[in-house]
Amino acid sequence: MLLCVGNFFGSTSEAEWAEYRTGAKKAPIPTYVLGANDQETVSYFPDVSGCELAENITYLGRRGLYSGTSGLQIAYLSGTESQDEPAPAYSFSAKDVAELKTSLLSSPSFKGVDILLTSPWPRDVGTFANSAGEIDTKKCGSKLVSDLAASLKPRYHFAALEKAYYERLPYRNHTVLQETPQHVSRFIALADVGNTSKKKYLYAFSIVPMSLMDPADLVKQPQDVTENPYRKLRKEAQKTKAPLCAEEEPACQFFFDLNKHQGKKRPSDGKERGNSQPKQAKKPPQPTGPCWFCLASPEVEKHLVVSIGTHCYLALAKGGLLPDHVLILPIGHYQSVVDLSSEVVEEVTKYKSALKEFFRSKGKRYVLFERNYRSQHLQLQVIPVPLNHCTSEDIKESFIVQAQEQQIELLEIPEHSDITQVAQPGTPYFYVELDTGEKLFHRIRGRFPLHFGREVLASEALLALPQRADWRRCAAERAEEAAQA
Repeated sequence: MLLCVGNFFGSTSEAEWAEYRTGAKKAPIPTYVLGANDQETVSYFPDVSGCELAENITYLGRRGLYSGTSGLQIAYLSGTESQDEPAPAYSFSAKDVAELKTSLLSSPSFKGVDILLTSPWPRDVGTFANSAGEIDTKKCGSKLVSDLAASLKPRYHFAALEKAYYERLPYRNHTVLQETPQHVSRFIALADVGNTSKKKYLYAFSIVPMSLMDPADLVKQPQDVTENPYRKLRKEAQKTKAPLCAEEEPACQFFFDLNKHQGKKRPSDGKERGNSQPKQAKKPPQPTGPCWFCLASPEVEKHLVVSIGTHCYLALAKGGLLPDHVLILPIGHYQSVVDLSSEVVEEVTKYKSALKEFFRSKGKRYVLFERNYRSQHLQLQVIPVPLNHCTSEDIKESFIVQAQEQQIELLEIPEHSDITQVAQPGTPYFYVELDTGEKLFHRIRGRFPLHFGREVLASEALLALPQRADWRRCAAERAEEAAQA
């Protein structure tokens, strides 16, 4: 099919168009066009609700949703923006946009549309993105189209009218760590047909309707994904929503001042502090009872220890998923990564780097996970996976898909961010990190499956060792463990 945005009729169309209208010429494939953008061409569009203009050429209408037999959904808005009510026949108004949004967003299953067609560009589309050349996206285009794109979340948005070709980097449609990952959107502006500068006016592509796609494939985030250019619009829309209940605690956000006090916080030891002094380097708290992982504790099975540093040590996992499944543990008593002092964090990072180098020399990559839930001492589980067995994308997809099956919101954290930015001390969470630096995070608010990390890695999609998902079934004799360590 051919979709046309911008001005379908040129200034010398009358004679040529007569041949199509009378049937002397026929469009070779089904062609769908938007309506008039000026008074001169209004007469070509006899029915504002859409109609067939000639064989194989269909006017979609003033606004609406076209659903193909394959399930492809194409939202469209004809004309240019108008501030007047009622808008001229070649324009749309805020009322048109509001009615189109309402008709689509009222469906509880609405996740977005496959394609959005408009003639004007959306205002500010170039924010956070690659340059649009000579086009100033802060001044050109329509704010109403931006609002529509922010709400409808099209996988592809096509526009024209600026006589320029511009393919924007894909942008995300969710706020990281606050919302479940969603598909990305791509904006493509096309130049006018046959322009003398030979700018691109045709964009050919194939698309599988989102209704037929695997959810994990749909929400995959490409490497070059950017922030949503309409973030301000989305925030303004969210302000109009009902406030959170007193019991609900909003999730943390990446872009906030970590030094600014956000009201009175509860310290992790459960006691109130009378004042809020700057955080000092402090000794780890002492365990309230026997701890199996404090190195000074008599309960530690020291035959499993592989390496001891200044602040951390490396040990073979008890009942490991694989023979070289290891743990990175702090020597002192810390509950989670977010509780660690800076010098411990530094040594944890050194251990990660050494393990990456070691495992890569063996043709493997590691997957690290932490479960800060029903555990009193930090354990960073590090499991190697053969490089030729699966890619980092395969690993991430397995975690995300199995999390969705168990209704766990596992969100991707930006690569160069730090977990302390998204979790406060004392917050229960589950965390995955690949040796590529990619990270996944789930904030635990209720019950959480204790063996989730092992179960994902042991699944048929990854290591295919389902019988080893529970560590208690994998325990070996002490002598065997000591030899392996």
